[in-house]
Amino acid sequence: MQLSTGVRAAAAACVLVSASLLTTAVSAAEKRSLCIFDPLGATGPIFTLTKATKVKALGLGYDLELRAYTDEKIASDDFLAGQCDAALLTDVRAREFNRFTGTLVAVGAIPGYDELSTLLQTLSSPKAAPLMKSENYEIAGIAPAGAIYVLLRDRAIDSVEKIQGKKIATLDYDPAAVAMVRHVGGSVVSATTSSFAGKFNNGSVDVAYAPAVAYQPMELYKGVEPDGSVFNYNFAQMTFQLVVTSDKFSDSFKQNMREYYQSRFGEFMDIVKKAEAEIPANVWVQPTNDQAAGFDSMLKDVRISLRDEGVYHPKMLKLMQKVRCQSEATKAECVDGRE
Repeated sequence: MQLSTGVRAAAAACVLVSASLLTTAVSAAEKRSLCIFDPLGATGPIFTLTKATKVKALGLGYDLELRAYTDEKIASDDFLAGQCDAALLTDVRAREFNRFTGTLVAVGAIPGYDELSTLLQTLSSPKAAPLMKSENYEIAGIAPAGAIYVLLRDRAIDSVEKIQGKKIATLDYDPAAVAMVRHVGGSVVSATTSSFAGKFNNGSVDVAYAPAVAYQPMELYKGVEPDGSVFNYNFAQMTFQLVVTSDKFSDSFKQNMREYYQSRFGEFMDIVKKAEAEIPANVWVQPTNDQAAGFDSMLKDVRISLRDEGVYHPKMLKLMQKVRCQSEATKAECVDGRE
């Protein structure tokens, strides 16, 4: 069916009007820069997902220039130096700018994705806004990246005792990671979010840890295959956090963006669950009930120690405990109320 000349003319006019409105919106928007950590750079999945943030921001009055970084430390340093107005970083790096939200990655604190959903929904509420700000930095969005699993080059390493003395790729700028490795008797091998995969894949270390979304893009299967495994226990929850220089953006922008990121929770989780499903079934190793209980107890001890050292924020730990107890009120910690 052919369109009439009048219909074609009307359609063309609509396109021109839309383009004109977009051009007007861009020219009227305040220009800001957003530095994004993605191990794969501008072609990576994190950078690609963040393009939707640029569109949302434009509707809120800001034209974001997206800059890709394959080295997270450089991205964080540039943001700290004022070369970026905002940065998308992992929670471990974001802790430098907000200890409260940086505690989301506390070991063993969020057992599952339902609890994570409840927690992030709470944090996106306007009532939580004061906790999102620390000095002149503010968290303007949190995206789930999935549970952190331990990856092994040798599946015979199936207990804490057997991990003693093994080389573990460790984010040494994360006190929690260093404490955990030392707690289990492992050997700390310094690594970054950009370098840990290479060290694991080439055999420089025996053990690494990462969410499933890193398995294919960072080719971690090269380290796992043919004799290794992925231990199916959630040691922590990883998130990406949008950190902004607070006085460079309006309060309305920051709250709208937090709610926007929360509205995309299901979309982010679809990516996480797809990545987990793509790891071959024979690669996963299930912990026994006794092993899981032992990990729970060990991680609680580490959490409390790091809280007392000032690494984890006590208010966030109490909030996460409250969410855990909503799911399983009969747990000992829910009866005695201690975290």
